[in-house]
Amino acid sequence: QVHLVESGGGLVQPGGSLRITCVASGFMFKTNTMAWLRRAPEKPRELVATVAPLDTTYYIDAVKGRFTISRDNAKNTVTLEMNNLKPEDTAVYYCNAFPYKNSWGQGTQVTVSS
Repeated sequence: QVHLVESGGGLVQPGGSLRITCVASGFMFKTNTMAWLRRAPEKPRELVATVAPLDTTYYIDAVKGRFTISRDNAKNTVTLEMNNLKPEDTAVYYCNAFPYKNSWGQGTQVTVSS
């Protein structure tokens, strides 16, 4: 059974930084591309970044140069380091494999506000 647990969110001022982490289980983590997604209030879910098994990364334009995705295949974790945060980054952040597994975690809330 796929199990995804996100943590590390919080309230941060504009320009600040946060690191969020996801622990995955129930599937072959090291052979799957992993992704971070977010859902802002009244907006659809949005793919933010992906990291392939051999560490090739992808970012949407809105976060390029500010966010860094990484993975630890020994610990089945994927991390999103977020710098220079903006109010428009406020959302619930989720991780999943890519293509997505049929299971989602509870997400972690990131709020960027002064």
